[in-house]
Amino acid sequence: MAKQNIPPTKSNLNRVKQSYTIASEGYELLNQKREIMVMELMSYLERTKRVEKDLNALLAEAYSAYKKAVVQIGHREASELACSIKYDYIMKEKTTKLMGMNMPSVHVETPKLSLQNSFLDSNALTDEVSSAFLRLISVLSEMAEIRNIVWRLSREVKKTQRRVNALEKSVIPEAKETIKFIESSLEERERDELFIVKMVKEKIGGQE
Repeated sequence: MAKQNIPPTKSNLNRVKQSYTIASEGYELLNQKREIMVMELMSYLERTKRVEKDLNALLAEAYSAYKKAVVQIGHREASELACSIKYDYIMKEKTTKLMGMNMPSVHVETPKLSLQNSFLDSNALTDEVSSAFLRLISVLSEMAEIRNIVWRLSREVKKTQRRVNALEKSVIPEAKETIKFIESSLEERERDELFIVKMVKEKIGGQE
């Protein structure tokens, strides 16, 4: 592992040791953060599976009801009736907080079933179709909300993992090697200085 190319001085040793301590503490914190985020991500993925199961069931139910309506009143009449149905949807910004991070998303409030046609043009089958598709839209909005969080959370996990890897495989080992090099150089310098002092003393003693 490469070391930093700096002069082996005590001031540089103290600076590198301080950097090493900060990097080690940062590594521990980021590693804990990554593990918690991975657990949260797995939880949301499990929730996604459950919602997907509900979504598939509602898709089958909604299109089955629509096929019945087409068979009963005809494709043209069913299309015209569908075009005449109007609902207002309320979309709100939503923020989910995870590990001090804000996960922005959108929440959709689906309307309740209401009479869209006159009593003469309406029947139980059209109400069944409308009710099924409203439930489907509600679950679709929930799925979109969850997937948005999953996407943002997985991106944060990747960013944190890159930082953990950089600290673990580059910054911390480099600091260790630099500390080792500086300490070794300082010890060698100290031995040389002691040897020189000893020689000077012996020379002075011999002259006396």
